[in-house]
Amino acid sequence: MKQFQFDYHSVTSLKRDLDKINLWCKSRVFSHVVFQIYSNSMDRGQIDLVCDVISQNFPDSVYMGCSTAGNIVDGRISNAEISVICTIFEYPTTQIKLLQYTISDENAGVVESIKDEIKANPWVKAVELQLTTLGVSMASFCDAFKGVDPSIAIFGGGANNPDLKNSETCVFSNVGGYSGKGVLVLLMGGEDFFVYTTHVIGWKPLGREFSVTKAQGPVLYKMDGVPAYEIYHRYLNVLNDEHFIFNTLEFPLSYKRNGIDIMRAPVACNEDGSVVMSSDIEEGVKVRLAYGDPRTILASVRKDGREVGVFNPEVIKVFSCVVRRIFWGKEEISSETLPLQSIASTSGFYSSSEFLRTGCCVNQHNATLVIAGMREGKGGERYDFEVPEESFSGKVSMINRLATFIDATTREQIEANAKLSFNAVTDSLSSMFNRAEIQHRINECVESGATGCLVMLDIDDFKQINEIYGRAEGDVVIAEMGRILRTVADDTGLSGVRASEFNADEFEAMCKENIGNTEFNIRPVVLDVKSPIGRWGGDEFMALLQESSLKTAMDFANRVRVAFNDITFEKAGCRSVSAGVAELRKGESVDAAIVRVDNALYRAKKLGKNRVVASEGEIDG
Repeated sequence: MKQFQFDYHSVTSLKRDLDKINLWCKSRVFSHVVFQIYSNSMDRGQIDLVCDVISQNFPDSVYMGCSTAGNIVDGRISNAEISVICTIFEYPTTQIKLLQYTISDENAGVVESIKDEIKANPWVKAVELQLTTLGVSMASFCDAFKGVDPSIAIFGGGANNPDLKNSETCVFSNVGGYSGKGVLVLLMGGEDFFVYTTHVIGWKPLGREFSVTKAQGPVLYKMDGVPAYEIYHRYLNVLNDEHFIFNTLEFPLSYKRNGIDIMRAPVACNEDGSVVMSSDIEEGVKVRLAYGDPRTILASVRKDGREVGVFNPEVIKVFSCVVRRIFWGKEEISSETLPLQSIASTSGFYSSSEFLRTGCCVNQHNATLVIAGMREGKGGERYDFEVPEESFSGKVSMINRLATFIDATTREQIEANAKLSFNAVTDSLSSMFNRAEIQHRINECVESGATGCLVMLDIDDFKQINEIYGRAEGDVVIAEMGRILRTVADDTGLSGVRASEFNADEFEAMCKENIGNTEFNIRPVVLDVKSPIGRWGGDEFMALLQESSLKTAMDFANRVRVAFNDITFEKAGCRSVSAGVAELRKGESVDAAIVRVDNALYRAKKLGKNRVVASEGEIDG
């Protein structure tokens, strides 16, 4: 596979560049020639002229192209309005086929036609897309690809307009001509053709989470029940004026779709406060504002670039969102694409959307860099890819400092909130759930109709400990009781029975370790347990053993009692504990169940303490 890249300046220079390609072809054996034309201009006259010259000089080739928000040649953004990329497939086993369709409201039908072509050509390994997307719902288009063989790579970019406030875009080819609403499909494959795809984001979630409460296609009407514009105005001080798109593009919304991080960038604001996004966004999803972090972006490029290097491509195609072009600015704009040129010939364009298949799903991305490496043959040795150390200047230097500040303050806020959440449901002395949380868990269990048992425990003669030896010794006894409950739970195989194996400080430390996860979801790791135990009040403890039999609950309580008897406290000496056990009954209220287990505990006390008693009507242990 051989590639030539050059900018168009005049017909004369174009013919000169084409002559060089012709000269190379005369001395080589090849199977196909594909020209891709990227136009950072909507000048159809110029586009048609370039296409005509290519057709005249290479009548057996195919050409395809689209309007862009900037062209990437040799890994760098080009200063020319039109750039030409010529890819020559050398292996006789390699096959290609170019298709063109009209985009309409029924985009799923277009995909069905593409799928039929793929089925009819079993050699297909890759599908490259170039299409007009602005103002068109692409959800059905992307979802319709789910039935395609998952081994086939699907990637590409959406046509753009150099004037970002203009939604007019185009695609063009020698099989379908010029179209303002179209999709180009380049099928590639064969036994000696190979492809590797990946993508880079690098944008981080910022601030609180919002729920999309009203949306239709790419129009986002409301978040948390208020017009979408109000969110941007409140948190970013953005006005609904001619500068709206430029003030918001760098702050896309982040959410998950098909298990993949997805960005959606605002492109316009309507008078009713709704915001037109770069692509579809679904009602009900949870979104957060996001910001670009230069170091995170380049770290992702470094990581994924190494994987591309291992693949050892001969050609690299990139589809980079115009958001990223705006973010990097003039001085740093090639920071993330130029390093790829050291691996292989790298070309592409700045797009309105980026498409990439991950697993079985094709996702429409924004604020994303999609990378597709291709080669013919087995490839050589892996390439050791390295991105130079970051040296930011100008705008990006400021952004990097702000990103560091935002990241640090966000971490601190999340850690503080997580600690508050932890403290709100736990008892600091016993390191277990508090009464309110245990009560809540019992309510949930009863309401769901789950089976299980309640175990209520009380330290015998605890009042005497406080009166004789002081409250400090009483606290020691309480803490030891909590430890024993957790230990016995582990030993008896009651997985997840403890409120938490962490104290508040340890929990905070764990938060710091996990804060890099974009969801910042700490609670399930620690607090979402099946059978919680907590301090009911004073010297009383309550355990909710879900899906446990009465026998299991009695055994658990007796093990706790015996373990507590074996402890000798420095001042209080040997102490004992009594317990009551009650099996949850279908249709019984929570209050009734708690009364029964409390009565069982009272009976244990009345019978001489240091024993376990089941609720009346149930078998004692």
